[in-house]
Amino acid sequence: MISVGEAKSLVNDFSDLLDSVSMPIQTACGLVLAKDHFADYDIPGFDQSSMDGYAFAYNDWKNTRQLLVKGEMAAGITDMHNLERGEACRIFTGAPLPDGADTIIMQEKVKLHNGSLEILDALIQKGNHVRKRGSEIGAGQRALAAGSCLTPAAIGFLAGIGKEKVTVYPNPRITVIITGRELRQPGQGLAFGQVYESNSFSLGAAMKRAGLEEPTVVWVDDDPALVKNAIAKGLEEHDLILLTGGISVGDYDFVLESATACGIQQIFHNVKQRPGKPLYFGKKEKQIIFGLPGNPSSVLTCFYEYVLTAINKMKGLNREGLEKKWAMMGQNFTKTTSLTHFLKGNVESEYVYPLEAQESYRMSSFAQANCLVCLPEKQQEWSVGDQVEVHLLPS
Repeated sequence: MISVGEAKSLVNDFSDLLDSVSMPIQTACGLVLAKDHFADYDIPGFDQSSMDGYAFAYNDWKNTRQLLVKGEMAAGITDMHNLERGEACRIFTGAPLPDGADTIIMQEKVKLHNGSLEILDALIQKGNHVRKRGSEIGAGQRALAAGSCLTPAAIGFLAGIGKEKVTVYPNPRITVIITGRELRQPGQGLAFGQVYESNSFSLGAAMKRAGLEEPTVVWVDDDPALVKNAIAKGLEEHDLILLTGGISVGDYDFVLESATACGIQQIFHNVKQRPGKPLYFGKKEKQIIFGLPGNPSSVLTCFYEYVLTAINKMKGLNREGLEKKWAMMGQNFTKTTSLTHFLKGNVESEYVYPLEAQESYRMSSFAQANCLVCLPEKQQEWSVGDQVEVHLLPS
């Protein structure tokens, strides 16, 4: 077995960036830019009003204090209005300034007397309420650098400068292979010896929460030929393959030999951790495969601690799977094995409390947890107030 730290380093080292693709910006939220993107135009492309009011030439008004309102400029207008000396123009938010104007006065700070404009703002300055041409970005300037994550705000920014498509690292295409002849789908009746299959549901939900596309899910019996065929088919169309169950050392655990038969290079198998000790990680060219233990709590823990890190690396996100913080233990705790433990827990303010029902087959505690408490393999006991690392679960 290798340590958790070694396993995570190997996952990071052997997970490769996917090839970049071009896609419409409306489908790229959460993805990472694969190259710098530049503005094609000045934005805004003209001096623009930020208020409803009146446009005028500041020096003209300052010298005469007399302005006659003539003409109107509304947002979207395509004909330029020329402002003569001693004139002001009615203007609305988003409209281009008329030729000759350089200042806007808000409509709330004026009075009109038979078409003559009286400005009531004693603090008005030249250029007030004018968005200068190129003030958002100038033509040829870099809008966003390679490596930028496309947040909703970034998508809006790119749309606002006229970008229709972006070059990004895509989400990996994922297949989930569920092994186990004892498994039944929710809603079906259970015969003796059968259990409900839940791993495809928790993994699918975790991927959706992470902004990933819905995975392809395949169910196979505990048969080495069927497992091999499922892996081979997955390798034809997907970047990442997750198998649940069949990775331990039982007579019906065929994942390891099936993966080897498909030409997958084993990177590691078995990690000094609980839950999820039989975790397997392999690679074939740029494709990677995880063999996850079959117990539901082990599956979801390994997804958050390892698979999500690999996914982030593949799509260009420079971060591990879960956000981390330090907290103080809210209760005494003793572990009996020299393994790293990932305990389901709840962090409240500065303290974290491990929950009951920590066994790898039990999901009731996971359903109530807001974090995983990471207890390193070499320490055995914790007292109230001791600092521990917690990994925050998505809400």
